[in-house]
Amino acid sequence: MAGRFSPRPTRTSVRGGHVGVPAARVSGVAGGGRERVWAPEGPLDLGLVLGPLRRGPGDPTFRAAADGSVWRASRTPCGPGTLRVALEGSVVRAQAWGPGAEWLLERVPSLLGADDEPDAFVPRHRVVALAWHRRPGLRLTRTGLVMESLIPSILEQKVTTDEAYRAWRLLVRKFGEAAPGPGPGASGSGAFGRMFVMPDARTWGLIPSWEWHRAGVDNKRASTILRCVRVAARLEEAVFMAPAEAQARLEVVSGVGPWTSAEVVQRSHGAADAVTVGDLHLPGIVGFALAGDRDADDAVMLSLLEPYAGQRHRAARLILLSGRVPGRRAPRMPRGDIGRL
Repeated sequence: MAGRFSPRPTRTSVRGGHVGVPAARVSGVAGGGRERVWAPEGPLDLGLVLGPLRRGPGDPTFRAAADGSVWRASRTPCGPGTLRVALEGSVVRAQAWGPGAEWLLERVPSLLGADDEPDAFVPRHRVVALAWHRRPGLRLTRTGLVMESLIPSILEQKVTTDEAYRAWRLLVRKFGEAAPGPGPGASGSGAFGRMFVMPDARTWGLIPSWEWHRAGVDNKRASTILRCVRVAARLEEAVFMAPAEAQARLEVVSGVGPWTSAEVVQRSHGAADAVTVGDLHLPGIVGFALAGDRDADDAVMLSLLEPYAGQRHRAARLILLSGRVPGRRAPRMPRGDIGRL
């Protein structure tokens, strides 16, 4: 799926109502959609950039198609929209459908890491330097959307990833809406059927208690989501704040702590320094990679990442991509399924 391309000079173009958008050509496409062609500066790897937005292989809002394109279904401030991005030589071709199409196309550069500053990163450990050298196309995505990362992050609190992915998949398919546009399944490349846009805040708030139960979501996580959707507009405003301020606003909601807020701003803001603390595995992985300490806790992890101040999330991602992880032990997180009780 991933591809790379080299720098290309950019220029400003004016078409389709996008005035002064760098390196873009905007036009219509089949099915009532819109299209934009964008030439980024520097190498780009679609899989690395957009991979963190995928919530499991069956995520109904995300598809990696057989032709190398990536599809996303999002709920934008302008309404639902579907975005397809693909590498074609040295450019990105983006197509979008639905009421949110223009909003999505305008933010393609940010989504693909144009706001990121990878040159500010300086490796301080050999394992990090090797991972950085081998993946020049890594950029930190910036979606500009808070709730679409907040809700699945809450679902991932204190459970296995499989349980969280299942809950997200079931709830979005049942209470979301069909994504606009043709979708990857139209050409037979969709492995999991039709795509869906996640529910709006009002619909999340109306999901009955027994449906949360059937999806395997306990009352604590469901209640946290309900508290968040009641103030969804205020939480979405956090996208205009600095990452630390955005995290503080999110954490005002009971049930949203540093782990969840960091997971959100890493995606919504492209926050290069937002470290995920409180994670079950990350401290041990960072400790093992940088100091041979597989039993490291958050304090040790933060100490080891201190040389990367301002870029600690990027350093942690590179460590995860390095493959230098401690051997597996017996699982410490018990797996349960309250939906089958």
